[in-house]
Order: sequence, then structure tokens, then C-alpha cells
Amino acid sequence: MPVTQFAVTDTYEYLNGFGGYKESEAVEGALPLAANSPQKCPLGLYNEKLSGTSFTAPRDDNLQTWLYRILPSASHQNFTPVPESSPNSLTSTTPSFGKHFNAIPNQLRWDPFDFDKESSWIHSLHLVAGAGDPTMKQGIGIYIYAAGATMPDKTAFYSADGDFLIVPQHGVLDIRTEMGKMLVRPNEICVIPRGIRYHVALHDNEPVRGYILELYQGHFKLPELGPIGSNGLANARDFRTPVADYIEDYENTEWTLYGKFGGNLFAAKQSHTPFDIVGWHGTYYPYKYDLGRFNPVGSISYDHPDPSIFTVLTAPSIPHGAGTAVADFVIFPPRWLVAENTFRPPWYHRNTMSEFMGLIMGNYDAKGAGKGGFQPAGASLHNTMSGHGPDMQTFEKASTMDLPPTKVGEGSMAFMFESCLMLGVTEWGLKTCQKVQETYNAHSWEPLKVHFKRPESSKRGVSNGERRTGVRSARDSADFSAS
Repeated sequence: MPVTQFAVTDTYEYLNGFGGYKESEAVEGALPLAANSPQKCPLGLYNEKLSGTSFTAPRDDNLQTWLYRILPSASHQNFTPVPESSPNSLTSTTPSFGKHFNAIPNQLRWDPFDFDKESSWIHSLHLVAGAGDPTMKQGIGIYIYAAGATMPDKTAFYSADGDFLIVPQHGVLDIRTEMGKMLVRPNEICVIPRGIRYHVALHDNEPVRGYILELYQGHFKLPELGPIGSNGLANARDFRTPVADYIEDYENTEWTLYGKFGGNLFAAKQSHTPFDIVGWHGTYYPYKYDLGRFNPVGSISYDHPDPSIFTVLTAPSIPHGAGTAVADFVIFPPRWLVAENTFRPPWYHRNTMSEFMGLIMGNYDAKGAGKGGFQPAGASLHNTMSGHGPDMQTFEKASTMDLPPTKVGEGSMAFMFESCLMLGVTEWGLKTCQKVQETYNAHSWEPLKVHFKRPESSKRGVSNGERRTGVRSARDSADFSAS
């Protein structure tokens, strides 16, 4: 089905299409004609430029938006650090250059993360893993969020550290951004670029939970399609950007603006709402996407391609070479498998990329489900060059089953944050959350059976028994005699 059947209807308005120039007016005539910065802006508005890239970035990569607002964003008091005792504090600051990150080769899997019914958006952000340093605009951070309350009235939040790619697992996020409003439901994602201010409300007071990848360097793009051609995977037309929507609140009022800066949280008071943009135009804005509209491709003969065919968004890492990403967002949607004489689940592999997986709903076809398995709201991390693949039960079944055309993943959606970086895990992720499955290896791979049978005529290789009894192959004997 090309569109997800959501339980909650989205009544907000959007502009369609990924990237490129867009414009929106909440009041007709808010945008000036021709000039971006006339001597006097229409309707008595202030103009302000929001830059997501350097001014001189190549045209195809340049991200700049002109905002026409009631008061400029610069109009606020000084920022001060938010104390840890505040209900709006960050639960964990961002470690810099690996400090306080635990970079370990072990395969890790987490049970479903708990709801936190007392926390609103900011305090619910738990840093699980990452690499790099936002002050150097290098690397990524991976968060779990679990909130049970709407952000307080007259508050707003932004991250100066990076773009937030938000993946809801449970509950609906009602997000008011500076550019307009978005309703983001499970099986949808949204991206809120660096610096854009927003407020998160809960829909019908239902708790929310999900995953976030914060991208410290660059911005997300659609992957190149290569031989696939001009259509497929995440089609550009299915991305949606909010339209201008503003609040008039600038008399006898006080708002609190929270800013995540260098991994720490700061707050500033201001005498007007941050959500006062009456019109905007440019190339830098938030957007959302329905994962149910993803158009998978795959093999129709034998074997199956690499999981890169499931990439929704990518953030290239130029220093690491062409085709390498500091972050890929990959999904495993419902799809048909028809490959003949093929082991259909993902093969065993070791990857130069690190793979953090989450499960939005249903069961993942390469892992056992249920208690102790890979469950919705849980996660796994297979770090750089750490071996992984199907668990024993999945292997035994997949290597002996009949292979008719099969629909897999119905009612399921797994995803992966993949990165060329070696990811470290925080103390919260390893210990504090108390969700790490200590028996992950024992459950998944230690029980794997030996199916090897050496042909009687084979003369290559040495069995354990031969070594114990001193029996040598002809080659070993020849080598020994010549020494």
C-alpha cells in the first residue's frame, strides 16, 4: 500500500517536494517583490536571513531562507546555562571527541525503552550513542526520546549542534516550527534543520517515544539512484514542508527559548513569541515523510542486493570518499521476496560502517521477536567490523524452507542509522537505562550449529581430530621433510 493508514488525521497544510526553492505566506503580501531586503518590508515586518550553509556553498548545496517576521530572533535576553535540576534540562550532555563515550566492539541490543510520563520534549532526550564533536561540526549523536507531557506553554527549543531526524515509534508529535506546523505520526519521519526553533505538543496527551539522529555535519539529501533510474526509493514528491503559520504575542508576554549549543543547554527570556514569521521563502526548512510511500527495489532472479537499496536519506561524508556517508537513514519496509535458490534474510557480515537499528512496529525478518528478542521500541548496535547477521533460528529456517514468492514485513517497519564512524555508547546507554540484553550473543549466534561435511576425497584442510593425533596432510609432511 503506497500510503500509511494513520489512526490520526493530519489537517495541516503542506508544500510538496524534497528540497529546492519554496515560499509561503500566512498573509497575502507578506513577501516583498523582487528584492529580499527592501528599505521597508511589507506589512511592517522585519526581514531576517537563516543560513544553513555558508553563503558561498555551490548553488545545488546552498541552503538559505529569508524570513519576514514581526520581531527579529535576535531580540532576547542573554542565554544562561540550564541547571541540571530543571525539569527542562538535558539528561545527558554531548561528549566531545569520544570522552565519556564507550567505544567497544561488542554487539549490543536493547529491550524496549520505557516511557517517561513526567518529562516533556527536552528532558526526554537521552543520548545513547554517537561520535565526533558538534563544536567542530563533525559526527552524529543518536537519542531515544520518551515524553509524557507537552512542552510548557510559551517555550521553544532549537539545536545549534545539528539537524534532528526524528523517527516516532509511539504517539503523535504536534510540532510548531518557525516555518509552520507539522503533525508527525509513527511510520512518518521529520527533519528539523540546525537552528530552527520549534515547540513539541502531545496529541490528546498520549505519551510519545521514538528515536533521533542528530547530524552534526552537512545536511540530508536523497541518495543518487544510479542504474535504478529517475524514480524509486523515496520519491521527491512525497516529502512535505509546512506552510507559514504565525502567532501574534508580543505585548505583556514572556517566552523562554532553549538552545542546545555544544551539547549543553542554555535558556533565554524574550518578550515576544519566536513563532511570528508571517512569510518565508528559500531552501532551508523542516519537512516530513511517510515511510509507507517508500518504493523498494530488489532482485527478481537470485541473491539480493546490499541494504543500501533501502536508503531514504543520506548525508555524504566528503573526507571519507565518494559514496560514503556520515549518516544514512535506511528502512526495511513490507516487500516481496522472489529470489530463487537464495538465502533471503540478510547475510552474515562485518561492515566498515556502524549500524544502529530500531524497530517502529511489527517483527524484523532477520531476528527473533518477543521477550529477549528484537522488539518495537528496542534497538541494536553493530559497530564497525563487528560480525552480525541472522540468529540461529532464523538461519535454520531460511536455509531449509521452500522459496515461493513471499511478502515479508507486513505490519512491520525496521530502520537503521548507518555511519562510516565508529560509534561510542554513553553511560546511559550501557548502564543507566538498564535495557541492554546481556544474553544477546548467547541467544543469537553462540548456538549456531556446524553443518560442514568434508567430502571423502578431499585432501585439503586439517580436522581437529587429525591435529590431536598428530596426523599430517601430504603437504605438511613434505614441508616438514624439507625443513
